[in-house]
Amino acid sequence: MLMTDLLTLPASYQGPTRALAAPYGVLGVGAGEMAASLLDTLSERRLTREGTQLILESADAGRAARDYAGLAEVSGAAVVRAGVQAEGMSTRDLNFLAPAGVAATYHLAQFAAYATGHAEQAQQAEVLLTALAAKCAPEIEEGNPARDLAWSLWQRTPLLLAAPEDTALVHIWQHLLARVGKVLSIAFELEPLYVLTGAFEAQHEKGDSKVALILGDETPELTLAREVLETRIDEVVHLPFPDGEGGYPGALALWYFGAWVAAYLAERHGASTEDSPALREVLKVLSEEEEAQERGLDA
Repeated sequence: MLMTDLLTLPASYQGPTRALAAPYGVLGVGAGEMAASLLDTLSERRLTREGTQLILESADAGRAARDYAGLAEVSGAAVVRAGVQAEGMSTRDLNFLAPAGVAATYHLAQFAAYATGHAEQAQQAEVLLTALAAKCAPEIEEGNPARDLAWSLWQRTPLLLAAPEDTALVHIWQHLLARVGKVLSIAFELEPLYVLTGAFEAQHEKGDSKVALILGDETPELTLAREVLETRIDEVVHLPFPDGEGGYPGALALWYFGAWVAAYLAERHGASTEDSPALREVLKVLSEEEEAQERGLDA
């Protein structure tokens, strides 16, 4: 059960903690993309020609991972690959294997944080996750922030906003709400004011059953967006970084909180938090195709 997994997730990372050679490039493909995006504040480069190139991947994106690994090796960087466990798939090229499922994001992100020499931030993230686990646990019925927010989102369409430096949170929450909570949300990324000031003008009723989530720091632009939205939709909720701590620890903590909210949404809808049959089938087909191609290359 996902809630049980989430409850035991803090401090469950058991991978390497040694820093690798700098400078670093951190690139994510497939299921590794979200984890890589959480590292944006720790590593400015996606690709590096020296030092260590980290590639966070999953079996369905093996071809892209191999291509990027080849480019990095030709450029002179040492390639380190971390991936998500997939039944029947080869793991011989992976330096670290993360468990499959939603929690893979946590394990891959912590692996990359330690590998890039940010042990202190990785450990601080664990502190934030541990505090959230105590607040969001299923036995906490009163004042549970994740359950309360899930109730606010029930039968509503979430609108997701974040500052330009935190746009990864928009993608992360959209992914979690859909994959786990089985809820469609709308992501507002670049220049949200241009969209929001016109989106509800012609048909005001389209603002009904909408709730906006401002993720991370609320910038002056987002404050203006809030003022616009408060006159057009049902509710605006600001979800700041836990304990006011941004950067990588805060981003990972907001991912974790989003996973809890999505799990409670699925519970409220009576839906499974497991991947949908359609997603499982697509990932299986893509993974098998990647495995067949890799075997062909080795033949």
